[in-house]
Amino acid sequence: MAFSDFKNISDVQKKYKIKYKETIFIKVHKIQPSENFVKDFEFYKENIDVFSSEAARSEVIISPILREIYKKYHKEYSFWIQKSIAYNDILCGTPDYIFSEKSELGKTVLEKPIVIVAEAKRNDFEQGWGQCLAEMVASQKINDDAENPIYGVVTDGNLWQFGRLEKDCFFKNKENFTVDKLSLLYGALDNMVQAVKKTRKHKRA
Repeated sequence: MAFSDFKNISDVQKKYKIKYKETIFIKVHKIQPSENFVKDFEFYKENIDVFSSEAARSEVIISPILREIYKKYHKEYSFWIQKSIAYNDILCGTPDYIFSEKSELGKTVLEKPIVIVAEAKRNDFEQGWGQCLAEMVASQKINDDAENPIYGVVTDGNLWQFGRLEKDCFFKNKENFTVDKLSLLYGALDNMVQAVKKTRKHKRA
């Protein structure tokens, strides 16, 4: 079994006794990415059919946005693309993107995963969240710390949804974000990373 075998959130809930709640934990505020990023981003959107395939969405929309937000926090966190993780024979596989704590050993070592991003294949958000939540559960168990939340994002490039796993409860953010309102989406991603920083700083204090 692997992450992709979980077809929806309910599959993961029943397997790992996880409660489900809907709330708002992402603060809505605008943050404009760098001018160069916006210029390139708009150019590619205008000239490339970015939603013609999963590969196009990944390369032109999803990965560039995540890399741009990562630039702000590269001294504190690591960013991984298609990096396999495994807790056991069931909770194993390859998340599309991971933000993790930064290792003192260098960029080749994966430390504690803190944010998991999964693509909604064929725009299937139901299975996307099943896979993402399973990856979040694996991350929680690998970290051996249920107190520190694990954040998740599922996106088809256009629509971005946010979730948080804390102890035995999964919280789905009620508000979604879209790529056509880039400053709001970028602000939401930034708010998520700030929430991670705040939680971990408080834990260390």
